[in-house]
Amino acid sequence: MVKNIPIVLRKLAKYHGTTMLGEFSTRYDKWKILISTILSARARDEVTEPVCKELFRKYPTKERLAKAKQKDVEKVIKRIGFYRSKAKNIMAASRAIIEEFRGVVPKKKEDLMKLPGVGSKVAGCVRVYAFNQPSIPVDTHVHKIANRLGWVKTKNPLQTEKELERIVPKRYWKLVNDLFVYHGKTVCLSQIPRCSKCVIEKYCKKAGVKKQR
Repeated sequence: MVKNIPIVLRKLAKYHGTTMLGEFSTRYDKWKILISTILSARARDEVTEPVCKELFRKYPTKERLAKAKQKDVEKVIKRIGFYRSKAKNIMAASRAIIEEFRGVVPKKKEDLMKLPGVGSKVAGCVRVYAFNQPSIPVDTHVHKIANRLGWVKTKNPLQTEKELERIVPKRYWKLVNDLFVYHGKTVCLSQIPRCSKCVIEKYCKKAGVKKQR
């Protein structure tokens, strides 16, 4: 049992800001958060955020996006990687919500994962940021930091998700993604982490870290 989990999360919450999805959760509806999350996969926030704003300006509802021409949607989101497949998925997901879920974004993870473009991480993010439900979505940042801290010893995000759900008290689940993603982008960098600037350094085993600054 990892004993320092609560204090690590509290310290990160005290000193860090929030992510793009954290900000979106305060101003966008559930459908827009879903679409934003699909678009954000393997994309930088500074690119995704303005693209989402432009997309929702042109297609403000799921009905409008579902009926759009894919080439038109591709033009709007072209700055994002994998834009063709993402355009196809966000349109198909919007149609599925209308046709299969009576126009309501589903809350259950298994239902979310039935939507095109939605895997375990995206479903978890929607549960956290759209529904304020306990989940631990694991991306590269969460996977990296959980391993560096020594909380887990895993080879991929899916393994990390299962381990974190086992060791992290459920009342903290909603915090993990937002805090670790922000920390991973600003301090715990992939190549050379800024350990001298890290507020949780004394709790970190620095597993796998070869260089630091």
